[in-house]
Amino acid sequence: MSLIVFHKLLAIFIAVAVGWFAGKRRWLGEAHGGSDPARLLGNAAFFIFVPALLFRTTARLDLSRMPWATVIAYFVPVVVMLLMVYGGARLARRGQRAADLAAGEVAAAQPASRAIAVVFGNTVQIGIPLSAALFGEAGLGIHIALVSLHALILLSVLTALVELDLARERAVHDATASLLRTLRSTVRNTIIHPVVLPVLMGLAWNAGGLPLPGPVDESLQLLGTAVAPLCLVLIGISLAYTRVAGAVRPALLISVLKLLALPALVLVAARWGLGLSGLPLQVAVMMAALPTGSNALIFAQRYRSHEAETTTAIVVSTMGFVLTAPLWLAVLALLD
Repeated sequence: MSLIVFHKLLAIFIAVAVGWFAGKRRWLGEAHGGSDPARLLGNAAFFIFVPALLFRTTARLDLSRMPWATVIAYFVPVVVMLLMVYGGARLARRGQRAADLAAGEVAAAQPASRAIAVVFGNTVQIGIPLSAALFGEAGLGIHIALVSLHALILLSVLTALVELDLARERAVHDATASLLRTLRSTVRNTIIHPVVLPVLMGLAWNAGGLPLPGPVDESLQLLGTAVAPLCLVLIGISLAYTRVAGAVRPALLISVLKLLALPALVLVAARWGLGLSGLPLQVAVMMAALPTGSNALIFAQRYRSHEAETTTAIVVSTMGFVLTAPLWLAVLALLD
């Protein structure tokens, strides 16, 4: 692994450690009333900073220059993995139905929260310097094209799934709920959502062919730049406020799926299923091999589900990436 990527990983761990230290010292206050500073910061990211980033990204997206073959070769197997993990988690919940009914919407969000931890990678803080160092300008261009659709596709699919699960759970408790009412509630909650709505608004602005006004663009860019440092500090604070005992085992499983199973699936589907080769294949596989990204924690906090294991999985998978990245680079070199 190149020195520049190692330095980026070290900087990430330092930022997480700063958040953990601040949390342990309780600089942001104590947890009370079912809330804590980590959840407050997560809500700020989810409702303010991430929507600004998503709107600006989609509003400025040049769809005519997208490497669509690579996009398809990457996102098809990733969405397949998402649905497999989500489906497996839903089946596992059937045996816990009685406990889930008592836990309400928190339990209903567990399958989607588990799925996002497996498929949503750290494509910016680690992925961009990795691609720049390994593949140069050409590879970085492909990587950024995938990044521009990463949150749009995965968060939109996951939001639809979790809102449908929440609607089903509410219907169980409400005997008067009809199928039409449940569907209407699901659609409304999926669209009027701090992730999906700014994406749809950005795409609508993009379709109009109008540039973003200078002050608006600068404001959105300023808000968007806060996402990376805020989320890294948030991971550390969450570690300090959340009991992770018992979360290590599922975090290890998530890390194995994220670092080994997902890139293997992308490699097989992209190379032998869709005929991708060369630099596009390398970029797609290495993007799939990235550790779990901080958006998974924001999602878990939003729906109050699997917060401890998601926080732990981010740290464990980032540490494991130091070992698995050279492995995937060696595999790709053999296929060249």
